[in-house]
Amino acid sequence: MGIIMMVGIVVSNGVLLIDYTRVLRDSGTALHEAVVKAGRTRLRPILMTTLATVLGLFRCGGSRRRLRGQRAARARGHRRPGGVDRVTLLLIPALYVSIENRLEKHRAPPEEPVPSE
Repeated sequence: MGIIMMVGIVVSNGVLLIDYTRVLRDSGTALHEAVVKAGRTRLRPILMTTLATVLGLFRCGGSRRRLRGQRAARARGHRRPGGVDRVTLLLIPALYVSIENRLEKHRAPPEEPVPSE
């Protein structure tokens, strides 16, 4: 359950981050500047979303009286909720920049208009 929870949080936070990055790119901002600005702007909503989800799901994990020990806590996803933020704020932007750089290399250059006679 912990991995499913982490993947869900990373995906929802990644959508927030990439969506804003694309908005900035569409307005003419350079790739690296857009990624950094999106990370700074969306940091608080990402942290709030992660915190609310993790705190809401702690209760779903069951009581610590029934399942004791670190192994049981790890199975419920209580091990490292902070890892979700690191994946969202470091891995997702790095993948986005990598994919955008590859796509820019393969895009055809804009065609020059043919002068009319």
